[in-house]
Amino acid sequence: MLDVGTARLRTARFSADPTHLERGVCVLLNGQTEFIEKYFEVIDELRGRGFAVAALDWRGQGGSGRLVASAPLRVHIDDFAEYDADLSAFMDQIVAPMLSGDARPIAVAHSMGGHILLNYLNRNPLRFTACAFCAPLLMYSTRGQPRWFVHAVTNTMMLLGRSKDGVWGMEGRDPLTMTFDRQIVTSDRARFQRTQDFLKLHPDLRSSGPTWGWVAAADRALARFALPGFAEQISIPALILGAGRDRVTVSEAAKRFAARMPACVYQCIQDAEHEILMERDELRAQFWQGFDRFMDLYL
Repeated sequence: MLDVGTARLRTARFSADPTHLERGVCVLLNGQTEFIEKYFEVIDELRGRGFAVAALDWRGQGGSGRLVASAPLRVHIDDFAEYDADLSAFMDQIVAPMLSGDARPIAVAHSMGGHILLNYLNRNPLRFTACAFCAPLLMYSTRGQPRWFVHAVTNTMMLLGRSKDGVWGMEGRDPLTMTFDRQIVTSDRARFQRTQDFLKLHPDLRSSGPTWGWVAAADRALARFALPGFAEQISIPALILGAGRDRVTVSEAAKRFAARMPACVYQCIQDAEHEILMERDELRAQFWQGFDRFMDLYL
């Protein structure tokens, strides 16, 4: 466990597959409600490519300390600066000791993890060699509701002191009762069921969704990303992969952000839902083909 102020973060390190040529360290950053074990397949694929892997559970989810004692399934944050502190401590205390000499890691980051990494890169542009992003959080979907209405409701809930209340509808999204037909993140029934089966055995790792405080914090963080010069300062080679059928984040926003970055390639996997790395084999293959081509340019 890693202590960051009052937060306790669960972290993990995995050595590269010894039968493959070592290529360095990969920092693996998951998304909202996720946990390290969900990515064991991805970790093995990275290890098979010669990478040691470092991963963590963000505060408030997975095996890290929860932030709403009365409702631990809710993912809450007061400000995304707390996530920034998580990543900075993780890089300094967990990742740095894995590196040799002046070596720099690469990264694979999904959704909220991608947002946090991009903010980190804006402040620390030389800390990584290259990064790959899966459906990064550059704008969240309001799922048919006018965006102004969502902002108005969020602001009202914050004024009423209900920042730790779950966003409407999230209380019913307990992973233990979620069905494949109701979920909106993958078209792969087998991988969805694999996660469900794991959570039945380890129910303390599950999360249901965000609080109003999380949404308000996300709105403030996303507003900073829109400022002139923010994306332009992220000069690291980057690959951003959008999901053509994403119903959680807005792929077009990721595409626009990628166009502002000086050294970024954008690729859309047309038939993928939000969780590209949890998708069907033929869609995941598109990710790995893009990843391999891209990393071969810089490693």
